[in-house]
Amino acid sequence: MIQTHRFASGLRLVMEKIPSVRSVSIGIWIGAGSKHETPENNGISHFIEHMLFKGTTTRTARDIAEAFDSIGGHLNAFTSKEYTCYYAKVLDQHVEYAFNVLSDMFFNATLSEEELEKEKNVVLEELHMYEDTPDDVVHDLIAEATYKDHALGYNILGREEVLQQLTPAHLRQYMDQYYTPENTVVAVAGNIDEAQLINLAQNYFDRFTNHHKPKGQSQPFFTSEHLLKVKETEQAHLCIGLPGLPFGDSKQYALILLNNILGGSMSSRLFQQIREEQGLAYSVFSYHSCFQETGSLHIYAGTSPQQIEKVYELCTSILHDLARDGITEKELRNGKEQLKGHLMLSLESTNARMSRIARNELLLNRHLTLDQIVAGIDAITLDDVHELAARLFRQKHSFALVSPLEHIPGSIHPEHLLV
Repeated sequence: MIQTHRFASGLRLVMEKIPSVRSVSIGIWIGAGSKHETPENNGISHFIEHMLFKGTTTRTARDIAEAFDSIGGHLNAFTSKEYTCYYAKVLDQHVEYAFNVLSDMFFNATLSEEELEKEKNVVLEELHMYEDTPDDVVHDLIAEATYKDHALGYNILGREEVLQQLTPAHLRQYMDQYYTPENTVVAVAGNIDEAQLINLAQNYFDRFTNHHKPKGQSQPFFTSEHLLKVKETEQAHLCIGLPGLPFGDSKQYALILLNNILGGSMSSRLFQQIREEQGLAYSVFSYHSCFQETGSLHIYAGTSPQQIEKVYELCTSILHDLARDGITEKELRNGKEQLKGHLMLSLESTNARMSRIARNELLLNRHLTLDQIVAGIDAITLDDVHELAARLFRQKHSFALVSPLEHIPGSIHPEHLLV
């Protein structure tokens, strides 16, 4: 059962008790990601995530690293387009200890000039490693093509010239604006005592001194940009972008099912036709990215540069068939069972449960029970999926290509409708 508690400061605590386990996963989620950045500070959300591990007024970076190793726990963090999360997984007997260390990192990070300069090199190496992975680069390129100048198209890691200019003052100013109680969710799942957790959250995290309301973001709009990054690679990496749905949309289950049939599994149409029947790609799939205000559906394939147009034509043919004819009864039936199976299997860990309730609280302010989700999946009809495919696939598309070729093939044009 999911319980929520809102403190007078605006800080939110969301909890899910799982008495059958001995572990507890704790996440501190802040509504601050690359979507909240500007061209002048792009990458600062991710950089702050790194800096919170570099020492506090009472702990060194080594102390923080050893803190969880010493109790057999796990500590990590990540940054996304819309949020940053610091999380730990520990035995239930170490919950207060985890709260103590996490809150120390959160409120008492020194953000020293010396550590900042050292960490710049670390983040720049991470950026260079990313640049050496073209099948990662193309996904950021398709986000840029899909959202053009909006911050949803920014690279989460940022840009080297911006990172080099960051100072402790920049980090503190950004944290003062976004690391606020109203913009923070503490999420906990596992073998917990709810009353104890409320006390722990109040003692360790309800101690903010800043209450600035984060700036509003401009509304993102889908754009049909076509972008090319020339790289000396053996394969060409291509992505096709289409409009999707925002997080929590009433048709989200139908879209997840449609995506699975399109390219979300080994039995999907993209995988079967492009890899199994034609042998044109080793990796080919589709995925849906959903955000608070919008979403996008992307198709990815890695193929030889000589086969780009053939793969593209097969992708558009599959989209055309789905928009014209919808899906079959068998695909609908199998798709529903696949969704329910993935849902249940994905929630077998306390970390997954914690992440689920945190995202729902941070982005939606509401929670659905598993029974409600299953009912929503069971309610999907052929007409729901067909209407969605016809609406989303009959539009201009964005396109991204990372390739040794110095041009996008002429048959791939932004003014062309895919269907």
